Amino acid sequence: MGNMATEIVAFLLTISGWILVSSTVSTDYWKVSSVDGTVITTAAFWSNLWKMCVTDSTGVSNCKDFPSMLALDAYIQVCRGLMIASVCLGFFGAALALLGMKCTKIGGSDTTKARLTVLSGLHFILSGESRHTSWNSIRLPKLPL
Repeated sequence: MGNMATEIVAFLLTISGWILVSSTVSTDYWKVSSVDGTVITTAAFWSNLWKMCVTDSTGVSNCKDFPSMLALDAYIQVCRGLMIASVCLGFFGAALALLGMKCTKIGGSDTTKARLTVLSGLHFILSGESRHTSWNSIRLPKLPL
């Protein structure tokens, strides 16, 4: 009974991690920069994987979607690809984990379930590593002003 409870808790933790990684793909404030000056010329620049925005001191925002994938900087293309790969790997890892759990009736024999669980763990490790790499690739370059 304790082993099954550990599997269920681990599965719920990995699903919650996958949901958190999936929610960061559309987060607006990946990079934030500001220009301080007089009250009139103060502006804040922020961007994510899909658009770049400017907000002035009056609170008016002006956003521009990235027009073409070929016109983007390489680090944004790499980060987009790694984040999408991370979400996909996490989804397939969750599906394999569900099949490999001992409390489910589908998935085959105990040997097959053990192999599915190991493959699920590999998917989750690769998912986390690609998310970590994409976070570092977006943090390193400076936001153009």
